[in-house]
Amino acid sequence: MKKAICLLSGGLDSTVSLYVARSEGYEAIALSIEYGQRHFREISAARALTKVLIIPHYFAALSMPWKGSALLDTKILLPKDREEETMSKEIPVTYVPGRNSVFLAMAMSCAETANAEAIFIGANVMDYSGYPDCRPDYLKAVGDAMWSGTKAGVEGRKVEIRAPLIQLTKKDIVLLGQKLGVPFETTWSCYAGDDAPCGTCDSCILRAKGFREAGIPDPLIS
Repeated sequence: MKKAICLLSGGLDSTVSLYVARSEGYEAIALSIEYGQRHFREISAARALTKVLIIPHYFAALSMPWKGSALLDTKILLPKDREEETMSKEIPVTYVPGRNSVFLAMAMSCAETANAEAIFIGANVMDYSGYPDCRPDYLKAVGDAMWSGTKAGVEGRKVEIRAPLIQLTKKDIVLLGQKLGVPFETTWSCYAGDDAPCGTCDSCILRAKGFREAGIPDPLIS
């Protein structure tokens, strides 16, 4: 069976992306990365999900002591109650410099070792939160660079970077997740990481919009 390394944060998008990989016949291998984020609710969600699915799950840890993001530095306040139009016009303080580049490099290393054919990432640009490393042109450029700079690439075994949600709205992602049987109750999206979703950070706002437009109750808040 063909294999895929699935970057799994434990959030809605990465979880649906993993389920897409499974629906396409891939043997999914989850990879979660601890990078000094302000909370571990997503990581806990990812761990719970893979235990249910009974799939391999790698955990990698790295440090970004230079911080540079509200997700790494609790002294930087999380944006609250922003309008979606505002989100699309600026890169927010929750952007972690170079994060997806680092994550994809680690996933590529994992993919080469596991002889995987693809890397799945839950990147999305439609319900845009301002992250430049979630764009199709970026993902293509990274894929091309890794193709030329890996043993797999030199030997003609290209590892494809797949972003199946890249052009989907949050509504579409929720509906796709429902179709694939994603247990939404095991996902976590809130940047704050408290006992319950804050409902005011960008991630909560976009998630709520997706569930509302899909006509599906979010089990985390219903």
